[in-house]
This record gives sequence, structure tokens and C-alpha cells, in this order.
Amino acid sequence: MPLKKLVINHAQLNNMRADKDKVLLLLKTARGQIDGLIKMVEDNRYCIDISNQLMATEAILKTADKEIIGTHIRGCVKDSFESNDEADKEEKINEVLSLINKLSK
Repeated sequence: MPLKKLVINHAQLNNMRADKDKVLLLLKTARGQIDGLIKMVEDNRYCIDISNQLMATEAILKTADKEIIGTHIRGCVKDSFESNDEADKEEKINEVLSLINKLSK
């Protein structure tokens, strides 16, 4: 039985695989929150109210980031480790380690 040749579309390899609609909704919600924060500061609102709103906005952004990173690991990183491309595997490891480093600061 002949082996099938694997054809890789490199343009698709670097595309975000996360649920685009979900991520966009989260980012647009955060943008709305930021617009509200700007108004709160302009209106000299109470510091604790502004801080609470900031934390809510950060939580939305973290949720979007987790969606993107999780999908990257379950998709791009997994695919890399199922391939025979050692350089790509090393690159994916370095990407994840870099993210962990940034998140731990």
C-alpha cells in the first residue's frame, strides 16, 4: 500500500484556530468596558468603582487569552508534535515557555 504524501498549506499553519466569534465578542466587550472606564475617570468617579471595573475588564481579556492559548496548544502544538519536524517542535516549545515566562511575571 503506497504512502500518501502529506501536503501542508503553510499559510493555514499560522492562522488563529480559536473560536473567532467568541474571541471577538470578548474583545468587543472589553473595548466597551474600557470606554466606560474612560468615562468614569473623566467623570471623577469613585476610585474603588473604577478599580472594580478595571478588574472586570482584565478578567474578560484573560478569558480571551485563555481561549486563544488553549486552542493553540490543543491545535498547533499538538499538530507539531505529531509531525516529524523537530525544528517546529522546538519552536513550539520555545513559544510556550516564553508565554509561561510572561504570565509568571
